[in-house]
Amino acid sequence: MSVPDPPGFVPPPYPQDRLGVLRDTAGALPGGAVDLSAGIPCDPPPAVAAAALADVDAARPYPASIGTPRLLEAACGWMRRRLGVDVSPEHVAACVGTKELVAGLPHWLRLRQPHRDTVLYPAASYPTYEMGAVLAGCRAVPVPLDARWRLDLDAIDPRDAERALCLWVNTPGNPTGGLDDLDAVAAWGRHHEVLVLSDECYTEFTWEGPPRTILTAGRQGVLAVHSVSKRSNLAGLRVGFYAGDPELVGYLGELRKHAGLMAPGPAQAAAAAALDDDLHVDEQRDRYRRRLDMMAAALGAVGSDTALPAGAFYLWAPVPDRFDGDEWSFATFLAEVSAAVVAPGEIYTGGRSTGRVRLTTTQPDDVLERVADRLHSVT
Repeated sequence: MSVPDPPGFVPPPYPQDRLGVLRDTAGALPGGAVDLSAGIPCDPPPAVAAAALADVDAARPYPASIGTPRLLEAACGWMRRRLGVDVSPEHVAACVGTKELVAGLPHWLRLRQPHRDTVLYPAASYPTYEMGAVLAGCRAVPVPLDARWRLDLDAIDPRDAERALCLWVNTPGNPTGGLDDLDAVAAWGRHHEVLVLSDECYTEFTWEGPPRTILTAGRQGVLAVHSVSKRSNLAGLRVGFYAGDPELVGYLGELRKHAGLMAPGPAQAAAAAALDDDLHVDEQRDRYRRRLDMMAAALGAVGSDTALPAGAFYLWAPVPDRFDGDEWSFATFLAEVSAAVVAPGEIYTGGRSTGRVRLTTTQPDDVLERVADRLHSVT
């Protein structure tokens, strides 16, 4: 009798798909469910980006895989204006939205360093850091966070550091809103000869101090990852870019040419136009800050003493004592009384309990006001 082959890789449930029961509960209220579980932009994108999309000339040829000269120059100009760093266009390249890059980098890096098999990432973070490691056949090792939601670099086991392909850092952090010491992270990476990948997609929405980038610590051994999805309400455009270590940017650019990874030409043109315009981002900052204040107060009304984040547009809300730390029970309560669908914190920790839920403030003002009014009316 033959022994059946062991099963191959079976994808786990997608995190947002696990929230179906909460959506059903919230949908029973007048007006239907209000999805605060995902950072999907709902506000208008800049008009200059929409105009650029209409240029049919950009759709005719195959687009440049590394990015059009126009996009790369716009990215460099944006980094100079908003982040205070000078980067040459040859040290920048485009990607098809940053999620594609985040999920694919461990695989591409392991081809380059097959003797290393470990991906380090923040213990509470975007689930794709962990999934990218899994898809590459790597060990996914979470790095503990300190009381201010920053990487605790001293907690990294030296044996894991020796095996590490890369260390992910996300500042401002999702879901926690924490701000890491990027100089210290870059120094740790260079000391241990571990590539540091800095996901900076929320940097325009830094509330404590100016926007920051790991590139201020130099280029060697670091890669900064940026996107127009969050800053410009253009998540559907699927354009991002990465910048940093010249040797690594060159390696990834050549590899991605072979893989046929190209952002569409009109999308690159629209992203360049959005990166050139700062006014719409300043207006969006004001919206998010106002909504964060409003929703933190509303959560306080139901017993969740929610602090404002140091950055990003999420609230990392503690579960009130009466729920005994049960994230799903608190999420169900919010769905029942306010129609808000929020994400239990364990979605961002690989199933480890956090005693918190995450909610986004990307929904329009009138929608969030309806949720806030319902929470304030709970007796």
